[in-house]
Amino acid sequence: MAYLRAVYLILLLKFSAAFGSIISNSTTSNEAEACIDGATIMLSFGFYLNSCPETEPIVFSWVEKAVSDDPRMAASLLRLHFHDCFVNGCDASVLLDDTPNFVGEKTAAPNANSLRGFEVIDAIKADLEYVCPQTVSCADILAIAARDSVVLSGGPGWEVQMGRKDSLSASNTAANNNIPGPNSDLSTLLSKFQNVGLSLQDLVALSGAHTMGKARCSTFIGRINSSSISNSPDLNLEYLQSLQQLCSQSDANTTLADLDHMTPTTFDNQYYVNLLSGEGLLGSDQALVKDEARGTVESYADDMDAFFEDFKRAMLKMGSLNGGGGEIRRNCRAVNS
Repeated sequence: MAYLRAVYLILLLKFSAAFGSIISNSTTSNEAEACIDGATIMLSFGFYLNSCPETEPIVFSWVEKAVSDDPRMAASLLRLHFHDCFVNGCDASVLLDDTPNFVGEKTAAPNANSLRGFEVIDAIKADLEYVCPQTVSCADILAIAARDSVVLSGGPGWEVQMGRKDSLSASNTAANNNIPGPNSDLSTLLSKFQNVGLSLQDLVALSGAHTMGKARCSTFIGRINSSSISNSPDLNLEYLQSLQQLCSQSDANTTLADLDHMTPTTFDNQYYVNLLSGEGLLGSDQALVKDEARGTVESYADDMDAFFEDFKRAMLKMGSLNGGGGEIRRNCRAVNS
C-alpha cells in the first residue's frame, strides 16, 4: 500500500492546479446533490478519506495496469461511466448481469458486443472489498476509473465527487432509449442530453471523449455507403473511401476503426480538428459541425485548454446525475443477497 500511496501522491501533485480550478468553477461548495429513491444525498470530494483512504490509489493502480496492457481500455472505461450515467443516473446499473427478475443493460443495442472493461472493474472491486469491505460503491469506482483513464491518456485531471450508491436493478429498455446512437443527428443528440439535464456545450465537450478509442464498422456503415458518399460532395471523400475500403475487406461486426485516426490513444483536441476536416468517424460525431454546435467545435479545435476545462466541468455535471441506487454491492455484477 505504501507504493500505491506514493503513486497517487504524484498524481495529486501533478494535477493539483486542475483540481483547484474545477472545484472553484463548478460549485460553491464541495458537495453536489443527487436523488436516491426519492431522498436527496450529497456527493462530496474526499468522501472515502476516512472510511477507505486507499480507494483512489487502488483504482488508479488497476487502471494504470489495464491501460498499459491495452491502451484502448482507457476509452472503454470512460465509456462505461458515460453509458451508466445516461440510464437512470450514475448508479452502476450497467454492470449488473441479467437475472430472472430483469434483463440488464449489457445486451441493449448501444452496449451489446461493445462495452468493455467489466473485468477491470471486477478486479478493482475485489481489491477494495479486501481492504475496505462493503464501503466503496461500484458507481464511484466507475467515476474514478473514468477520470484516471483520461489522465493516463494525457488528458486533464479533476477531483471526483463521490458518495453514490449502487442500483438494485437495471433497465434494458432505458438503455435502448436513453443512450445516444452512433448515427444520431444533432437534434436527436441534443434532445437526449437535455433529457438528463445536460446542455449543448456539455454535449460537444463530452463528445470529445471520442478523441480516443475505436468503433466497429457496423456502427458507421451508413455513413460510408456508396449513395451517401456520392450524394454528399461537401464531405471528406478521401477519408470516407478509406473507411469504405477498410470495412469492405472483412466482417463489419468485428472490424474496428479509430475514432480519432490521427492520435487514437491520446486524449487531446484532435477530434475537433478532424471534425472540421470532415473526418469524424461516426455520424453522430460529424453532426456536431452543423448549426449551433459548430462554433463550440471550432473553439475546441483552436484551444485545447478550453476543451479540457469544459470537459472537466461536463464530467462533474454528468457524474452528479441522479442515481437510483440503494446499496454498496459486494460484487458489481449482482445485487447483494
